[in-house]
Amino acid sequence: MLTYIKESIEELRNNVTLPSRAESSNLMVVVAVFSILFALATWGVDTVFSKLIQLYFNKILN
Repeated sequence: MLTYIKESIEELRNNVTLPSRAESSNLMVVVAVFSILFALATWGVDTVFSKLIQLYFNKILN
């Protein structure tokens, strides 16, 4: 386990590079836009299914 941790730290120091501030900002905008779009799509599907279920149960109960 200790060897794994040591090798992981070594790899982080030698092989991992952080993106620039500008690239990070661009990626943050992309993630935010896709998150909003996905949330809207989920809301839309939820609304449609909710209406369908209401129609189904209203037909059964009447």
